[in-house]
Amino acid sequence: MKKVLVTLYGEEVCPRFDHTAEVWIGTYFKDELVEERTVVLSAQSAEEVCHTIVAENIAVVVCGAIEKEFFDYLTWKRVTVYDFVAGTLDNVRGAIEDKAMRGGMNFWTRSDHEY
Repeated sequence: MKKVLVTLYGEEVCPRFDHTAEVWIGTYFKDELVEERTVVLSAQSAEEVCHTIVAENIAVVVCGAIEKEFFDYLTWKRVTVYDFVAGTLDNVRGAIEDKAMRGGMNFWTRSDHEY
């Protein structure tokens, strides 16, 4: 079993780790999603996200920008962190299931945003 946490802003990866108000937690067994839920945090803070990660025994975190202090803390706790990710939760889930997830992934195309 492996738990994955994605920081959310609506249905998208939250651009800043410390501004996260809710997270998606997916539990995978043999690379198949067996359980998923969204958790609303009690406060928008990096400390609250880190607390949730440790309390939930999360193995993988997908997020936008994260401060070095929190990145270092999570990797010290043996959590794999994919940072600087931009896109929707569906994009991230697809990359995780395809075993293609990596830091710095940008799933947006120019046509996704009308200027």
